[in-house]
Amino acid sequence: MSSKTLKVAFVHPDLGIGGAERLVVDAAVGLKAKGHKVVIYTSHHDREHCFEETKDGSLEIRVRGNSIIPRTFFGSFYIICAILRQLHLTVSLILRDKGHFDVIFVDQLSTSIPLLRLTGAKILFYCHFPDKLLTKRESILKKIYRYPIDLLEELTTGMANCLVVNSNFTSNVFRKSFPHIRNIPQVLYPGIHFEAYDKKVDVDDIHIKILESSKLTILSINRFEKKKNIVLAIRAFAMLRDDNMISKEQFLNMRLIIAGGYDHRVQENVEHHKELDRVALRSELETFTIMPGSTEYPPESVQVIFLCSFNEAQRTYLLSKSHCLLYTPSNEHFGIVPIEAMYARLPVIACKSGGPKETILNGITGVLCPPTPLEFSEAIAEFISGGHDREVMGERGREHAQKNFSLTTFVNSLEFILTKLVQDSSRPKPLQSPLIWFSTAITLFILLIYQYSR
Repeated sequence: MSSKTLKVAFVHPDLGIGGAERLVVDAAVGLKAKGHKVVIYTSHHDREHCFEETKDGSLEIRVRGNSIIPRTFFGSFYIICAILRQLHLTVSLILRDKGHFDVIFVDQLSTSIPLLRLTGAKILFYCHFPDKLLTKRESILKKIYRYPIDLLEELTTGMANCLVVNSNFTSNVFRKSFPHIRNIPQVLYPGIHFEAYDKKVDVDDIHIKILESSKLTILSINRFEKKKNIVLAIRAFAMLRDDNMISKEQFLNMRLIIAGGYDHRVQENVEHHKELDRVALRSELETFTIMPGSTEYPPESVQVIFLCSFNEAQRTYLLSKSHCLLYTPSNEHFGIVPIEAMYARLPVIACKSGGPKETILNGITGVLCPPTPLEFSEAIAEFISGGHDREVMGERGREHAQKNFSLTTFVNSLEFILTKLVQDSSRPKPLQSPLIWFSTAITLFILLIYQYSR
């Protein structure tokens, strides 16, 4: 427990809907509840595509760095724009709020760390996963383009006063990806706010009623991104029918709901949704898409429903009414969705790699298997036939989530780390001159653009 009230700033690039955003919001809400002063800085906050706590007054949100640099240049150079937008945000923070904070929590983008050090605050960098590993290098040009960005990521990440990661898996990947960073990051598992999942759902709400069905529901929750391998869920579902793993009557009385973060501004979300729809149609599965805000009822004959973004009530309803959850990403950094499912007593079928190997107890709270349609399909069939006891597995999953992944545990651990960091009087790491000069040059560039654009 902290005896001192901490002044904490969070710097996050895009405050939308996703696992990283959920962690930031939960951390901010938790620290505020413990009496600390909290502000979140971001370059984008869409009130129609965000978590409730960021728009209902629970948290103070300051949107900076969004007035000069666009999110992309002609649909490309996303990372360059993200870096420039965060540097713009950092300039604003330094000019207007320097000296206001004891510690600054940074995640996803590390480029601003050298400049943020000039505020006098201690810097904690939370690494969800190295950014250099989140993009493909399919051409020589792309490799050349990414080389300085990857180098900058390692140099600036190493300038943080404290490094934290979300799992032992990410910790191992971090050390291999950044060999020149000698500090071993601390592991801090994300947690979930149990009370948010215990809220009673209003079954008369039209957004709930459109999800009601007498069919047995298989659920998949992931952002509409190719790396999430959602196509595995569709192919495994279709294989139940194609390989006669269950009867025709049973299959006709089933549906697959693919729910996840969807932002019409993100080209990958839009294109991948279309791609998934084509995969389902080629598998002779009738599809239906529920776009954000839609209240149209899916026809009863539909077997694959795409729920493009969802609210908390819809999430809670689906977790409580589904038969099992398919979690399809391989080598996922951590994966908060399986934690949510286990707390909701919903058994999980996930890939035997990455974070889920640390969070799911194979055969006890869920099933871990290779990322193939056959393996996933066989696991689903076992749940349908009774080969796996859903009730027992569900109860064990809830107990496991309560014991190991509570938001209280997460916030208490984070508070301890932050307090220790602020109290640490040891000599801080020296700022490397090239990084300061680089950041300063970019900053001046942004300021010049700002002056001429007024």
